[in-house]
Amino acid sequence: MTLRLAVLGATGTVGRSTLDVAARHGARLRVQALTARRDAASLFALCERHRPAVAVLAEEGPARELRERLEASGLAVEVRCGERALAEAAADADVVMSSIVGAAGLMPTLAAVRAGRRVLIANKEPLVMAGRLLLAEAAAAGATLIPIDSEHNAIFQCLPAGFRCGRADPGVRKLVLTASGGPFRELPLAELERVTPAQAVRHPNWVMGPKISVDSATMMNKGLELIEAHRLFGVPEDRIEVVLHPESVIHSLVEYADGSTLAHLGQPDMRVPIAHALAHPERWDSGVPGLRLAELGRLNFGAVDLRRFACLRIARDALRAGGILPNVLNAANEVAVEAFLAGRLAFTGISEVIERTLAAAGGARLPGEESLEAVLEVDAWARAAAASAAGAEVAAHA
Repeated sequence: MTLRLAVLGATGTVGRSTLDVAARHGARLRVQALTARRDAASLFALCERHRPAVAVLAEEGPARELRERLEASGLAVEVRCGERALAEAAADADVVMSSIVGAAGLMPTLAAVRAGRRVLIANKEPLVMAGRLLLAEAAAAGATLIPIDSEHNAIFQCLPAGFRCGRADPGVRKLVLTASGGPFRELPLAELERVTPAQAVRHPNWVMGPKISVDSATMMNKGLELIEAHRLFGVPEDRIEVVLHPESVIHSLVEYADGSTLAHLGQPDMRVPIAHALAHPERWDSGVPGLRLAELGRLNFGAVDLRRFACLRIARDALRAGGILPNVLNAANEVAVEAFLAGRLAFTGISEVIERTLAAAGGARLPGEESLEAVLEVDAWARAAAASAAGAEVAAHA
């Protein structure tokens, strides 16, 4: 049986890696839909290679450009535009790779879940913003969720066969997420304020987009992963540990009640978890070579310095507090990272903006996470509050 594949965020790193794996298994997968935000040129190149039935862009201008390029080349690809088209593309496939960065990925991911599809979740934000809602919808629709983040996919693989996301396993004592520490794990603390966007996006081990690379540099990515792990695997916050592991070879570990610990090892290449999720419960070739342990020599581990990585502390505090604070955290981080990448905010200002926004949420009258409308209302409030906090942070250091 050939499965129809939709790749949401096809022009990004995860999207391209997904298509690389899919191209190795043409008899098993057919590319049904590719989507992007506004990069018509890159999406056209992917359409030329993978020949999807549908291509979707978020904005009308780039959609028009793509349509003209396709017509000139004679490729029969239907071009659609807008949020509704994105949701329809997600729902009309057998397997959906959800790799749209940020909160923009929530609605199409939810559409795929409500359609009962196999959803490969590469973007942390939907689970952080609306994890309980997403898992409840998945259970109601019979959708299958498989995490793609290397850490969560590693945990998924180390859990008992037949595990389904959202259900706690009583035999699990602890989860351990590993973190490379990014490019600044040894930089003197006094120099962090002068870090530039160009420096922050140069990750030592992984190839990622700008926003995710900055999240890795601040370790907010690990804070979001902490919340995501709590949602996906039903393990309390105080039983999820984060340790530094500079080599990025062990991606996560699961400690069981009997004292045994299972670890997942692999190359730092997203094609490994992608191939696992596409094939599950089978195993397919990913195009990634196996590890050569003798060449690795040794693997190193260490504790996380929360003075250096304040964002991890802030994220853990938000998870402990619960309610809508993880949603606020996510929105504030997106706004702060955007301001940093645009050169309007210092690197150390990212955590300051997030803390200011969370403090403001404590005095605001905000709804809970009981509905999609409430989730979106909190997200909008938090973005406005974070923009105001970013302005105040810039003014304070002017």
